[in-house]
This record gives sequence, C-alpha cells and structure tokens, in this order.
Amino acid sequence: MRPMTTDTQPADARRGSDFALLAREIGRAGLLDRRRGYYVLRMAINVLLLAAGGIAFVLLGDSYWQLLTAVYLAVVFTQFAFIGHDAGHRQIFRSRRGNNVVGYLHGAVTGISFQWWVAKHNRHHANPNHEDDDPDIDIPALAFSREQSRTKQGIYRWITKYQAFLFFPLLTLEAVILRIAGIQAVFRREVKRPVLEAMLLTVPLAGYLTALFLVLSPLQAVLFMLVHQGVMGVYLGCCFAPNHKGMPILTREENVDHLRKQVLTSRNISGGRWLDGMLGGLNYQIEHHLFPHMPRVNLRRAQPVVQAFCARHGISYRQCGLFASYAQVLRHLHDAGAALRRPTALANAAS
Repeated sequence: MRPMTTDTQPADARRGSDFALLAREIGRAGLLDRRRGYYVLRMAINVLLLAAGGIAFVLLGDSYWQLLTAVYLAVVFTQFAFIGHDAGHRQIFRSRRGNNVVGYLHGAVTGISFQWWVAKHNRHHANPNHEDDDPDIDIPALAFSREQSRTKQGIYRWITKYQAFLFFPLLTLEAVILRIAGIQAVFRREVKRPVLEAMLLTVPLAGYLTALFLVLSPLQAVLFMLVHQGVMGVYLGCCFAPNHKGMPILTREENVDHLRKQVLTSRNISGGRWLDGMLGGLNYQIEHHLFPHMPRVNLRRAQPVVQAFCARHGISYRQCGLFASYAQVLRHLHDAGAALRRPTALANAAS
C-alpha cells in the first residue's frame, strides 16, 4: 500500500509546521506532564500479580495444572514488558537514569535486553513502515509487500507464500526471538552496558529454569516453558501487529513530513479502558507515535485532540476495532504473498 498523499512540509520543529501547532495544543492541555503516581500504582499491581503467580506455582507443585499458571504468568510478564516500553520512551520520569533503572529491572523480568530493544524501537519510531529503515518490517519469515516477498529464499520463501495462514502460529515464537536477539546483542557488546545486561538476563533466567526443574517433572517443565513463552509471544504479537501492519509503506522517494509520516502509517484500535490495559496503551498508536514521551495514561485524552486536528487539516486518521484490525493485517499479508502463490498470473496481469 502507498499513502494517498505525500504532502511535504519543512522540518517539524519549525514554529509554523502542522506538527508544531498540534504539539502546542497538546502541551497546553497538560498531556505531556509526567504521571508518576499512575506508574507507581501500575508497577505495584504488577509486582503483586507476579507474586500471586509465584505463590500459585509453589502451592500447585508437581502438577499439569501448572500450565494454567504458565498462561497467567505470560500475561503478567507482558504487562511488565509494557512498563519497560514506557520506560524506554522516558514516559515515567524526566531523567534518563530513572527510566533506565525501571527499564533494566523490567527487562530482567521479561528476559528482553532493555538497551537493545530501545535502540531497535527508536529506529522504528523514526521511520515507521519505511521499507528500508524500519526494523519492524524487516523480518526474514514475513513480507509486507509483493516486492519484499520476491526477495525471500529457501524456507522463508515457503513461509511467506502462506504467511497469512501461518501468522498467528508464528507469533508463538515472538517472545523467544526477542530474548535471543537481545542476548546476542549483549554478548556482541552492541549495547551500552553489556556486563550489567548480561547479569540481568542470565541470573533471572537461571533462577527461572532452576525453579521449573526443581518443582516440576522434566516433561512438565518443558511444557511449562513452551506454554509460557508461546502465549507471551502471541500476546505481544497481537498487541504489535494491529499498529502498522497493512498500513502504507513508505519509500525513499516519498518525502513526507513528520506529522503525516506518523499518522498515515499508524492505526488506532477503538475500545474501552479494558483494552487500554490489555494492549498497554498501544491501541492509541497514532498519538503514541506523535508524542512517544507522553505517559500512557494520557493517550486516551489526547486521542480526540489529535483526531480533530487531523480532520481540520485533511489528514487521514485510521481507527477500527481489534478484530477488524487483525482482518486487515491478514488480508494485507495474503496479498503480499500473492506473488509467490501465482507468479505467472500476476506477471501476465502486470503486462
């Protein structure tokens, strides 16, 4: 997909740019103010939920009912990941150090390298859905355009061919892939504090494995890990996928100003406050991309301001329900893989 408009604007920092106008409106409403009380409460709740899961694990002991504990802990770990995400964007404290402390600790719980993830995620925010510069659409097993699908080779080519059908099963690997990529970056010393991150990743992992194999039988321990990591991967993927997949993909030839680049490539998910909690505020993807430092709890209030601003300036603002977003994502993936399923017919149609 390509954006219907590629209006160019001066750098968004200029006083008269559309983004500057919107930023002043958002700032006057106090929506960029830190909400430390909210985050303290949120983190306290997460710690209690984690403690409850640990108590349940000990009390259940050697039992296949522990697979339910694995599902529960997958949800709790993902909630920790959301706090790590917010810390990476400096939403919690004004100081980088305070946010880093929170981020490192939450990375230790989830098993995902905090600094590796921040660097990767910042590249995504700078160039969302850019075919050359967004790491989130540079995935070996998936293609997000027909041109991208033609570059796949070997097993990845077969997966891309049927990627719409394989998408949700592949998400079961998401958490493990994030863990492995982070560990690789740490041991290659591609992060700022490799020794600290190595300790924060390996010590909790050793404790996790020790607890599993001490309390459970070997088979139960393996099943617990598969369920825990698989459900966490699906949960993470179901939060990430609706945000940009199936939205316009930008190329180097398209010169789009900051405001339109962020809005045109993002999709919001409509729903109540329960959805805000389940998706960690990522359902307000447009507002989050425009103002990544904005505390998660303020995004709901910012949404009508941004939507009204876009309407006044003729900027397409996409929003739909959760399941409608998944349908759009799957249709887009199916179309992107079409070149591999019937290359001859597509070549004839193009000619």
